[in-house]
Amino acid sequence: MLMKICILGAGALGCAIGAVLTEAGHEVWLINRGQALVETLVRDGLKVRDERGDRLVPVHAATHCSQVDAGTGLADLVVVLVKSFHTREAIESAHAVIGPSTVVLSLQNGLGHEDVLAEVVGRERVLAGKTYAGGVMLGVGHIISGIRGKETIVGELDGLVSERAKRVAGAFTSAGLMTTVSRDIMGTMWDKLLVNVATGALSGITRLSYGELYAIPEVENCALAAVAEAIAVARAGDIALTTCDPRQPWLKAAEGLPPEFKASMLQSLEKGSVTEIDYVNGAVVRWGARYGVATPVNSALVACIKGIERGLPLPSTAKQT
Repeated sequence: MLMKICILGAGALGCAIGAVLTEAGHEVWLINRGQALVETLVRDGLKVRDERGDRLVPVHAATHCSQVDAGTGLADLVVVLVKSFHTREAIESAHAVIGPSTVVLSLQNGLGHEDVLAEVVGRERVLAGKTYAGGVMLGVGHIISGIRGKETIVGELDGLVSERAKRVAGAFTSAGLMTTVSRDIMGTMWDKLLVNVATGALSGITRLSYGELYAIPEVENCALAAVAEAIAVARAGDIALTTCDPRQPWLKAAEGLPPEFKASMLQSLEKGSVTEIDYVNGAVVRWGARYGVATPVNSALVACIKGIERGLPLPSTAKQT
């Protein structure tokens, strides 16, 4: 079944997901506050580079949900991809497209967004999810898409396998975004958190792309130590993980991605924006304190990113990407 889908925070990843869903026939609206980006997308379309080469995808785009065409009805699905610290503001601005049957799905990095969304739209509307897909913005309206072979998982907060979760997963999979439904979305979220812990902060601190990052043994050792801490914290919190090997998340982070790919944390810093460190490595530190598990590596990574953020020329918690 074709759907009307709004992607809140359509940066590189949101555009990559929106492109394949648009090509599959869904009515997709890319929502981004950047006027220049939206104007480029509306005028020229979205330039996508992936394993098939370069192509142009005509897309719908707007700076605010109030600009979404109401003639085709309310959204069937709202995908939330804004930076973690913009979650409440973004979903509160989306009321114009949310109706009684609209499903709200978070595919954000880190932990805790589902609770914020539930406070605004009601827990009964919210699906949780994680994606290993990626994207890099090469220029205004021009992205590298890392979709092929990258898994996405969605699930109900109560662990049930609902028809709506299966419908979303089916729509994504048929568009080329391999998606499954999880009975344990918290475990799924921690599995993805391990991947973010492995590369995000280290990429931001070193300013290295994946090809460069993975060539340095000392970086790998640091990544494995950070992931090992996160695994210990998850175990203390009775979280069911799919792996206890720190190397697996480290390798999965770069699986299928080109050497020039950059972690989202590095992309944020390069744009002069603060990062989601508090919701990734910072979440490991908070959970570790809760359960009495030492997290010195993750604490050091948080401190380094915080120091880099302090030196940014433009403090930009006001940016949405």
